[in-house]
Amino acid sequence: MNKSPSACSHSLLRTVARTIRHHRMLSPGDAVLAGVSGGPDSVALIHILNRLAGEFRISIGVAHLDHGLRGEASRRDARYVAELAEGLGIPCFSARRDVAGYQRKQRLSLEEAARQVRYEFFETTADRRGFDKIALGHHADDNAELVLMHLLRGSGPLGISGIPPVRDCRFVRPLIDLERRQIIDYLSEIGADYVTDASNADMRYERNRIRGHLIPLLREKYNPDVSRTLNRLAEILRAEEAWLAPIVTDLLERCCIAEGPDRITLSLPALRELAPAARRRVLRAAVKHAKGDLRRIGLAHIDRLCREIPGGACRGNRTLHLPDRILAMRTRSEIVIVQEARPLRAERLPPDTPAFEYRVDGPMELWIQPIGRRLRFSVMPAGDADHWKDAPPDMAFMDVAALRFPLRVRNVLPGDRFTPLGLQGTQKLKSFFINNKVPAAERRRCPLVLSGDAIVWVAGHRIADPVKVTGTSKNLLKVELLLA
Repeated sequence: MNKSPSACSHSLLRTVARTIRHHRMLSPGDAVLAGVSGGPDSVALIHILNRLAGEFRISIGVAHLDHGLRGEASRRDARYVAELAEGLGIPCFSARRDVAGYQRKQRLSLEEAARQVRYEFFETTADRRGFDKIALGHHADDNAELVLMHLLRGSGPLGISGIPPVRDCRFVRPLIDLERRQIIDYLSEIGADYVTDASNADMRYERNRIRGHLIPLLREKYNPDVSRTLNRLAEILRAEEAWLAPIVTDLLERCCIAEGPDRITLSLPALRELAPAARRRVLRAAVKHAKGDLRRIGLAHIDRLCREIPGGACRGNRTLHLPDRILAMRTRSEIVIVQEARPLRAERLPPDTPAFEYRVDGPMELWIQPIGRRLRFSVMPAGDADHWKDAPPDMAFMDVAALRFPLRVRNVLPGDRFTPLGLQGTQKLKSFFINNKVPAAERRRCPLVLSGDAIVWVAGHRIADPVKVTGTSKNLLKVELLLA
């Protein structure tokens, strides 16, 4: 049975309440889903939130994921969390996942696989059950360990800024200003038990070695307050990152030539005008635009991109492969960064493939410098295009109503598919080229016209069936492929 909180416990509750207010973590009426593993941090989290629920006018739920890694111990933890939630009168949502299988399939470390599966479970549960926020039990010592880990890996300021108290306006960490010893003392004072995960003592994991060896050494020999010092460093860097964010966004917009949901094209001349530190930040922001996040993208990857921006004209084209299917293609004047829908190494572009991407907002003439060709776009009433049925291969007519502007023009990429005129299902572009005996050199230099993410014209060869001209078409887009 839990004891009444002491004066020390009241002080801890006030610290957490101050953290919540300072970072605007919660609002009246929020439904908060707390991730609870059964360990001391998450158990303290749910007890603290339960005591503060009335003050902040929030409702609470518990989410527990069995990772399927520790057999009966995992099932014991799940039972403990369910009983804890029941005892507090809080709804509990639990599930079991095959993390080891996910790890093998995705070729990740076990820690990263567990993290991805766990966060997916939290977000899915919150969406289905109507929770506004997801609370996690990270604390100041967790943050200090992460800062040290990134320092040892040579990370940049973003990595060293540590664990954000609030992420994506949804994930909140109310205990981020507490130290581990305070949490253990609080649980002891209120008489709350918890479970222990034996894997936390496994020194094969870098995080455990930092926690078990390095932090105690630094605390004993160098700085008794090392955790607080590292947290202060992280807070300073987070503030500077927040200040720089709109500046970097503005620089990215100046360098951007074209963008789509999973891709972005940057001007090399514009990048060369930036200071090295600004260039690094713009490229990082570009990768984040294409990928959606920066997980697995380290400073070394960004520096590889930076090395592709020398002074003067670049000779030839280059292709770089980054983690999570990120492909960076450099031409003489541009860098295209794209996230592919399939593993990049399953099918690679030949090294001499020209890389390019352009935006088409309406009628215009586009000069595609890497291949020395032009595309001319014009719009006309259907009644003025009687010859559309007899158009030569280097001319295409499409129903404007079936298109979504702006269009994009880019080079061929691995895994491209489209629906050729006259067919219903999609076909691999590679198969289309083979079936139509298109020489390899011509394939590499063939521009593609896209509406959204769909290829609507393989220039010089075939339009896509969904954009074909019909008897009800009112306006047509005419596109001509021209020599320089």
